[in-house]
Parts: sequence; C-alpha cells; structure tokens
Amino acid sequence: MSTLHDADAVLARLNFDLPPERIAQTGAEPRDSSKLMVVGAEIEHRIFSELPDLLRSGDVLVFNQSRVIPARVMARKPVVNGQGGGQIEVLLLREEETNLWSAYLKPARRAGNELWLGEHRAEVVGVLDDGARLLRFESDLKPHLDEIGRLPLPPYIQAGEDDSVWRERYQTVYARENGSVAAPTAGLHFTPELLSRLDERGIERAYVTLHVGAGTFKPIQGSVADHTMHAERYSVSTETAQIINRAKAGGRRVVAVGTTTVRTLESAWDGQQVQPGEGDTRIFITPGTPVNVPDLLITNLHLPGSTLLLLVSAFAGEQRIKAAYDAALAGDYRFYSLGDAMLLENQR
Repeated sequence: MSTLHDADAVLARLNFDLPPERIAQTGAEPRDSSKLMVVGAEIEHRIFSELPDLLRSGDVLVFNQSRVIPARVMARKPVVNGQGGGQIEVLLLREEETNLWSAYLKPARRAGNELWLGEHRAEVVGVLDDGARLLRFESDLKPHLDEIGRLPLPPYIQAGEDDSVWRERYQTVYARENGSVAAPTAGLHFTPELLSRLDERGIERAYVTLHVGAGTFKPIQGSVADHTMHAERYSVSTETAQIINRAKAGGRRVVAVGTTTVRTLESAWDGQQVQPGEGDTRIFITPGTPVNVPDLLITNLHLPGSTLLLLVSAFAGEQRIKAAYDAALAGDYRFYSLGDAMLLENQR
C-alpha cells in the first residue's frame, strides 16, 4: 500500500509542461469526434464514436447526471447615503439548507454585510474554514439563476462575455440534476446517437449524481498529505445499485464515465456491494488506494499536480499513465475539460 508521501513522488514523476495551445478552447463537433486513447497493456488511438466497438454486450456504463448551474453571479453592494453599490463576484457553491448558500466572494465580505444578486437580497451570516461565505437569502434563488447567473466555466477557457453557447455545450446530453459548478467533462463526448448505438450493442446504462464543486480546479500545493478535499454531495439510487451489483456478481464489466463517477461508486462501496443512498464525500483516491467497483474508466486528460492525476494513476497504474500522457503530448491530443478522452483499464 502506497503512502501519501509516495503520492508526492508520483505527482513529481508525472509532472509535465503543456503548451497553452494544447488546452482545448472548444469541444469537438460532433461531440463524439474527439480522440479516444485506449490504455491497457498497449496504447491504441481511436475516435470516441468507436466506443461501442470497444465495449461488450452486458457491460454497464455508469454516468454522472449532475447538471451545471449558472453559479457565477455579479452582485452589488447596497447603496448607503449615496455611497456603495460596487460589484462583487459571487461563485455559488451549493445550497446548504433552504435559502442558505455557501459561496466564494470577490472581494470578500464580513458577516453581517448584505449584497444584492439581481433583485435578491442576501446577508453574509458566516465564514467557512476554506474562506467561503454563507449567504442567507430571503427567498428561493434557484428559479432565478438562469436569468441572473452565468455558467462557471473553468479558468483556462477563454469564454468571452456571452455564455449563451456554453449553456448547451458545457452540459452533458443526459444532465438531469441541478447542482454542479463544473461539468463532469468525460460525459461531454456522448451524443444521443452514440447512446442509441450503445443501447443497440446491449450495453446497459446506470446513473449516479455527484455535484461537482469548485475544488475540482484546486491544484495540490505542497504535500499531498496536507491537501483537503472539498465535500461534494452524491446520491446512488436503489435501481443503480442493483444494476451495478448484478453486473459485478455476473462477471460483467462496470465502466465509469468520469472521475466523479469513480468517486461516487467508491464512496457507496461497503466492501461487498454498492449501497444506495446519499451523502457528502471527501474521498481522496491516491496510488495504493484500491478502486473496487469500475473495471474501465472514461476520462479526459488532466492537469499536472492535480488530485485527478493521482486518481487515474491509482486506477490504471503510474507506468501506464506516464506512457499515455507521453503519447498524448507527443501527438496532437487536446487537454482538459473540452479536450480528448482516454479509456483506461483498472490495474487490479
């Protein structure tokens, strides 16, 4: 079993320099025309639309159906005696309880301060350990987010001022449950037509929900042992748990679409089966951590120094990930949220 100290060494060995032009600024069109690197004992270069040919009848694809909310809102300070009214950038993180949201504010505000998001008043009522503020609203904000908010695109995407195109493109075609501040990007490669072809191939589908938090963009700074994972809310339905447990009992493969799906399944694993339920997870999968549920993983190409790079190393093995990233860098693979994909085999 590797230690977190070993994980620091893994990150150092997997570090790489990426030219800015290799960071995808637009998604492939159609979505399933992106590249797909198949990483097992050897490396194979395919196109994502060929996925049905790479899977078997009876395999179970597990998708994260979380939907990105327009969580970035320009708020304003109240005007008092003719002064104030300045802007505050708000990144809503999640609704902690009815009408109480955690959020990052720029510039930060103190407890007792008020601000206005459109016509909706909020008061800062607390400060969390990571610097996020708790905002108490007087009414339900959720129905108004489409009007007053913007999608919180990753910082490395130059999106411009108009996010109308992104409201469709930065969502998976199967997104259902509102709550994420970042897309589960491995799913962005799927189209309705590809899903139909997978159905025809006899590949089963199941859905989980993990609402992706802002911590997904947070690089590891310093030692891995000192890195704090943000809590993210997840849920696994009884139907999904039954589908996955039947597949595993029958020797059929479980294919996780994205690292968020891996984290959800491993959070729901009791040592024998996937258990239905919901809760918060801070699970941190590093080299040496067994990944019990999925046999295959579809994922994008991740940031150096990130928790996601550690997760895929735990899943596929450091040497295979090193070879895969070397191949991607030597080739013309596009990186990050809107880039190309990999299909990884579990090293167990």
